Amino acid sequence: MYKNMNFKRKLIASAVASCAMSGFSAVALAQESSPALEEVVVTGIRASLEQSMDIKRDSTGVVDAISAEDIGKFPDTNLAESLQRITGVSISRENGEGAEVTVRGFGAGNNMVTLNGRVMPTAGINRGEGGGSRSFDFGNLASEAVSGVEVYKTGKASMVTGGIGATINILTARPLDNPGFNATVGGKAMMDTTNRVGDDVTPELSTLISYSNDDATWGVSLSASHQQRDSGTIGANVNDWGIYEWDSVNAPQRAWNNTDVDVENAPEEGQLYSRFFDLRYEFTDTQRTRDNAQLTLQFAPNEDFTATVDYTFAENEVKEALGQTGNWMQQGANIQAVEFDNQDIATMIYARESYAGGIDEGYEQQWAETTDTLESFGVNFEYQVNDALSFDLDIHDSEMHARGTGPFGTGSVRMALAAPVVTGREWWFGREFPIVENQYDDSINDANDNGVIDPGDVSSTMLNLRQADQMMTVTQVQLDGTYEFDNGAIDFGIESREMESHTLNYTASNVALGGWEGAYPGEFGDLVEPFDIQGEFDDYNPLDGYGFRANAAELYDYATNEIPRYSDILPAPLNQSADNLVNEQMTAAFAQITVNGDLGDMPFNILAGLRYETTDVDSSSLAAGYVTIWESNNDVAINVDPSQPSSLVSAEASYDNLLPSFDFTLNITNDLVGRFSTSKTIARAGLGDLGVSADSFGAGGGSTYLGARPTASASNPGLLPLESTNFDLSLEWYYDDTSYASVGFFEKNVFNFIGSEQVERPLLGIRDVTSGPRAVAAAEELADRGFALNDDNLHGMMVFNEFIDQNGTYNEAWVTEFGNVDYTATQEQNEFLSGQPGGLWDLRSRPEDPETIFRTNTPNNAREAKIHGAEFAVQHFFGDTGFGVQANYTLVRGDVGFDNLGSPDESQFALVGLSDTANLVGLYENYGFQARIAYNWRDKYLNETNRGAFANPRYIEDYSQIDVSVSYEIIEDLFVSFEGLNITGEDSRSHGRNYEMMWDLRDLGPRYTVGARYSF
Repeated sequence: MYKNMNFKRKLIASAVASCAMSGFSAVALAQESSPALEEVVVTGIRASLEQSMDIKRDSTGVVDAISAEDIGKFPDTNLAESLQRITGVSISRENGEGAEVTVRGFGAGNNMVTLNGRVMPTAGINRGEGGGSRSFDFGNLASEAVSGVEVYKTGKASMVTGGIGATINILTARPLDNPGFNATVGGKAMMDTTNRVGDDVTPELSTLISYSNDDATWGVSLSASHQQRDSGTIGANVNDWGIYEWDSVNAPQRAWNNTDVDVENAPEEGQLYSRFFDLRYEFTDTQRTRDNAQLTLQFAPNEDFTATVDYTFAENEVKEALGQTGNWMQQGANIQAVEFDNQDIATMIYARESYAGGIDEGYEQQWAETTDTLESFGVNFEYQVNDALSFDLDIHDSEMHARGTGPFGTGSVRMALAAPVVTGREWWFGREFPIVENQYDDSINDANDNGVIDPGDVSSTMLNLRQADQMMTVTQVQLDGTYEFDNGAIDFGIESREMESHTLNYTASNVALGGWEGAYPGEFGDLVEPFDIQGEFDDYNPLDGYGFRANAAELYDYATNEIPRYSDILPAPLNQSADNLVNEQMTAAFAQITVNGDLGDMPFNILAGLRYETTDVDSSSLAAGYVTIWESNNDVAINVDPSQPSSLVSAEASYDNLLPSFDFTLNITNDLVGRFSTSKTIARAGLGDLGVSADSFGAGGGSTYLGARPTASASNPGLLPLESTNFDLSLEWYYDDTSYASVGFFEKNVFNFIGSEQVERPLLGIRDVTSGPRAVAAAEELADRGFALNDDNLHGMMVFNEFIDQNGTYNEAWVTEFGNVDYTATQEQNEFLSGQPGGLWDLRSRPEDPETIFRTNTPNNAREAKIHGAEFAVQHFFGDTGFGVQANYTLVRGDVGFDNLGSPDESQFALVGLSDTANLVGLYENYGFQARIAYNWRDKYLNETNRGAFANPRYIEDYSQIDVSVSYEIIEDLFVSFEGLNITGEDSRSHGRNYEMMWDLRDLGPRYTVGARYSF
C-alpha cells in the first residue's frame, strides 16, 4: 500500500539487475508509485545495510528500513529488538524482551503498525484483566516470518492514519518475488540465565519455503516458526507513595497516632513529604510459546494482473507464576521511629514499627495463563490498465482473540498467604535497593512454635480470581489508483475500515479464607515450599527474611477439595465485572501528486497530498453492581455484588479530519540529498479509553471519614484523536556505496493531546461504608470515651457496635477471648475484631450509606504540546577490510514536563516517553565470518502520570545494554551462529518524584542462543 516515488531510475535499475543475480536471500521492501523498487536481493550484513541505505536515500519523506537479512543478523528475539537500532526508535521491555516501540517520543499507542499495509487488531490481557490499547505487541510476532520493515516518520496522504510518531509497516514474503524453488530452515537453542524453574535450554525453529513456476504465473510460499522461552525475573516494588503537607499537629494523623514517635529530620511546616505504603520482593517465572505461520498464494496470468491471497496466524501462549514477600506499613500506634531526608519533598528513608500482638508477613502467590491468537485473511488484486493507469484493491478481515486459559476457567489465580509471626519491622529506603528487616516470633497466633519460619506458620488470607476475554476485529477495504504522466504521477484512493473491540471481565474478589490475620497456619502443608528469595538476587542484598513459593492454582484446588471449612465458599463463583463494546467505523479518501523536475542541475521531487476521514464511534457497557466491604483498618474492598442488577449505558461520538501533506526532496549533488516535509497526522485514543465503563476501583487504604482517597478509572467515548502539525528538515550525505551521514530536525505541534485528569465523582451507585451513619456514630462514641480517632479504632468500634454488643449482651466469641468487658480500643481487641476468618464480621455497605466519591482518573483532550528534536546518524565501512560502524543519536524535547513539587490533590498533564537515545554498532564481515556488537542506550523518561492515589509520576531510569551476534558459513549456504542479549546483565529501575521514591527494580540477566540455518 505504501509507495515511495523514486526519481533516480537508472541507478535503481542497475542495482536491481546486479542484485537479482545473487540468488534468494530476502524479499524486497515495498516501494511507492512507479517507477518503484521492485526487488533488491541481499547477501550478508554489508549488502543488507546497503539495501536499507538505498531505501532511505530514494524515498520521499523520512523513511528508514530493515531487510530480513539485517533482522536475522541482530541478536534479537523479536522485531522490536531490531527496530531499536533505527534512529529515533526506542523500545519498552517485558521480561527483559522488547515489546512496544516509541518513536520520536511518542509511545506505542501513537504509532501505527501495519502488516503489508493493513491495520492489525491488538487485543491483549494482563494477568486475567482485559486491556484496550491500540499498541501492537511485537512479542506476538517472530522475526523469522518477516521479510522487511519500513518506518515512515513523515505523513503521507496515501498511508493509513494513526501514527504521529511513525507508521511501521511489516512486510512478509511473496512467492513471485523469488523465482523458482527456494527454502531455508533454521534452528536455535536459547539459554536464558534468568530461568529458575523451567528448561535451561529452549528451542526456536523456523522455515520458509517458496515456489513459483518457470513462467512466474503462479506461486506459493509458506513460512512457519515455533519458539519457546523459559525465563524469570526477581525484583522489588512499592504499591504506592503517600504525599502530604507536613503539619506537626494534624497532618501525621494519616500516618501515625503515637505521640511518642521519634521523628528525625522532620519536614518544615507546610512542606510536602512522602511515605511508602509497603515494600515487596517479587519473583516471576514465565513460560512462553510462540507460533507463527503465513501461507501466500499468487496468480499472475499476464504481466498486467496479479492476484494474491494470504493467511496469517500468530499465537502467543504465556504461563506465569508470581510470588511475593510483602511487608506493609501498619500506621497508627505501631510506628516507633521515622527519618526523613533533606530533599524538596522530604522522603521517609527509615521507619520502625512494633506489633504487640504480632502481624503478618505476606507471601502472595499468583498463577496466570493467557493465549493471544491473531488470524488474518486477505486478498489483493493489482491491475495495470494501460501504461499510465493502474489499480490496487486490498481487502482483509482480521481478528485477535486474547483470553485467560488457566485452570478453573480463570485467567489468573491470586492466593494471598501470610505468616502472622512478625513482632517488629524496619525499613531502609534512600538507596538504589530498599531493604526491610523483620523480627519474628512463631510462638504467637497459633503458629507452630518451632523457632523456624516454615510452611507450618503459613496460612491463607484472601483469594482473588480473574478472567478476561477480549476479541478485536478489523475489516478493511482499500482501493488505490495511480495515473502516471511525464515526470510525475497522481495517486488516489478510498478506504473503509471497521474496528470492534469486545471485552468481558470476570472477578471473584477478596474471598476470605484465613482472613487478613492468617487464622490457619500450616493448612497447606508441603504444597508451600520455603524459598531463598534473597539468594535469587545477583546484584543486591535484601538482608535476611523468608520467602515461600507455591502453585496458586494447586492451592486453590486443594482448598476447594481438601479443606472442609471452605466448602460453603469454594469454588468461588466468577462474577461479571465488565462487558464493554466499542465499535469504530472510518471512511477515507485521498489524492496526491508527484512531480519530478530539475532546479538548475539539481533533480527534485515534490509529493503533495490531501486526505479526508470521517469516524463514528459507538460505545456501550453492561455495568455490574458493587458492594464495599471494610475488613480491617486499611483493608477496604470494592467487590462485584451479583445480587444487584447490571445496568446498560451507551454513548456515540463522531469527528472528521482533513490531513494535508507535502514532501520536497532535492538532490543537491549526486551524493547530497536535502529534504523538507510538512504534514498533519492523527493518532486515535485507545479503544479502552473510548468506552463508557468505570473500573480499577481502589478504596484508598482506610476510611474516607479520616481522609482516605478512593480511586477509580473511567473512560471517555468523546475523545478526539491527537492532531499534530509536523515539520521535518534533513540533510543526507551518501559518500560511498555503503556509507552515509545524516542530520535531521523535526517539530510536532500537537493538539487534543490525551492526558488524564482526576475528577471527584460518584460511580455506578457504589456506597461508602467507611463514612456513613455507622462510621459517624462510632467516631462520636470514640470521642465520648476519650479514645484516639484512627482507622484501627474506628473500624473496631463499628464492628463492636454491629456484631459484638447486642443490647448489652456480648457475643460469645468476644466473651471467650476477653471476658464480659466493653470495648477499650486496645490493639489486641482491634486485631481480634478484624481477624475473623471467612469475613464473619466484615462491614458491608448499605443503601443508607453515602455514595463513594472516587478520585477518578479520566482521559481528556484539554491539552496541547510541542515536541522537537534532532536525529544524527552515520554508517561507515572501512574499505574492503570488512569492518564497519553504525552510530546514531536522537535528541527529543517537549514543552510540558511533570512538576514533581505539584500538589497531590491535582492531576497533571505531561508528555510521556520523551528521552534521548543512542546506538553504536560495530560490524565485521569477511571470509564467511560475520560479527556485530551493538550498544543501545535510552535516557531517563517519564512513563506515567497521576499514578496511585496521590497523582505521582513514574520515571523509567536510564538504561543501556550490549548485544552481540556472530555467525560463520561452514559450507555454502550453511551458517552457524551465536547470539548474546544484554550480555552485561543490566538491571532496570523506576522511581517517583525523586530517586528515593522507588517504584520498582528488576534484577535482569543475559540470554544466549546458538543456532544453524541452511538455505537451498
